[in-house]
Amino acid sequence: MDPARARLLRQLPQVDELLRHPQLSLTVASLPRPLAAAAVRRGLAEQRQFLSACPAADLPPELDLAGLLQELLKILEAAGQPSLRRVLNATGVVIHTNLGRSPLAAAALAQIHEVAVHYSTLEYDLSLGQRGSRQDHLEGLLQELTGVEAALVVNNNAAAVLLALSALAQGKEVIISRGQLVEIGGSFRLPEIMAVSGALLREVGTTNKTHLKDYEQAISLETAMLLKVHPSNFRITGFTSEVALPELVALGRRYGLLVVEDLGSGCLVDLSRYGLEREPTVQETLQAGADLVLFSGDKLLGGPQAGLALGSREVISRLRRHPLTRALRPDKLTLAGLEATLRLYLEESQAMSAIPTLRLLTRPLAELKRQARALARHLQRVLGPGVQVQVVESSGRVGGGALPQVSLPSRALALSLPPLTPVQLEARLHQARPPIIARIEQDTLLLDMRTLLPEDLPALKKALQGALVECKSQK
Repeated sequence: MDPARARLLRQLPQVDELLRHPQLSLTVASLPRPLAAAAVRRGLAEQRQFLSACPAADLPPELDLAGLLQELLKILEAAGQPSLRRVLNATGVVIHTNLGRSPLAAAALAQIHEVAVHYSTLEYDLSLGQRGSRQDHLEGLLQELTGVEAALVVNNNAAAVLLALSALAQGKEVIISRGQLVEIGGSFRLPEIMAVSGALLREVGTTNKTHLKDYEQAISLETAMLLKVHPSNFRITGFTSEVALPELVALGRRYGLLVVEDLGSGCLVDLSRYGLEREPTVQETLQAGADLVLFSGDKLLGGPQAGLALGSREVISRLRRHPLTRALRPDKLTLAGLEATLRLYLEESQAMSAIPTLRLLTRPLAELKRQARALARHLQRVLGPGVQVQVVESSGRVGGGALPQVSLPSRALALSLPPLTPVQLEARLHQARPPIIARIEQDTLLLDMRTLLPEDLPALKKALQGALVECKSQK
């Protein structure tokens, strides 16, 4: 090793010395000692690696201690942050799977907190003074909202599909249209789930067209179920045809077969009344005669992650008895949040105003325009020259596999800070507090107003100001 490189490496301070350094001491004191020491060691290791790999001609004459301390401070601050934390969603995608899907209503948060910090009636029947079932907390509410005979809740909709196939069709054939054999987020492939359940896949029709006769010709003594699946984000347009649920139900009745529909992102409100594309509601699907309807709790419903199975008393009883039900059951916090969310649906106007997902989906464009203009004026005033802010037209998305063809008219801030590229600026916003998740479209960084809740705005202003001021100072 050349002498200059060795001298720089010897100048690196010891871990204990850095932990006591005045510029780091306050942050160090806020962390458990082992965590702080590990963060400092990691920073020193990165510095050693840099000095060891740096070409001799580019080596600094002296160790940049100030720069090292600044990097260590960032590493220490990051070490103190939880891995799962709040972000500001400025992507325009309302039900953003990667960002936690639907934010919860205040009533759901309050109920979760109440149940989380105290003992609860999770599996205790107060009227009988003995053990009860956790499934009883939601069944009556779902019966009132949908008119269904019985209901079961599991930890997500994929689990509901797996349970239904395992309990109702293991070792038997399940007939499904080829056009509905989809793969959705996280590599969830319906044929693979069917194989795990022990059900036997029998696909019918073609990718773009399936007729009632295709189902009927495939029925055999080994058939247990006719399955209809929401295509999620996948759509075929043009020369297409599929069998409506009432026709499938009539066929199932004729041959004594179960008819099950996986709605994916089930909704209890007809959103076409609020200007969105029409999707079958849970109630309509049940009224069409499906023996079992499956859907998510954390998409259009606006609750916590859960899978809901609604159907006849006999079918739900079979699901309850299956061994998988215990493995897939929801915890007390999920049940508390879901119950509070469902209660809001007892009065539709209350659901539309109190459930964040429904509120964001139906926000008037005029409100988004006002919000965008006010935020642009604020940023231009506090940041001065250098930062370029422009209000532009934008199109948001519902997300979460729901209403994939629906474009949500919106407004966005087009943000630039030369000479940073949009990708570099986006990376800086990820380091803001809280992190800001934007989107890049046509080489422009956009902050879409559609997915920013009113209570997000103060945090957004502060986080943007901090991130952009730091960017300007480092140019």
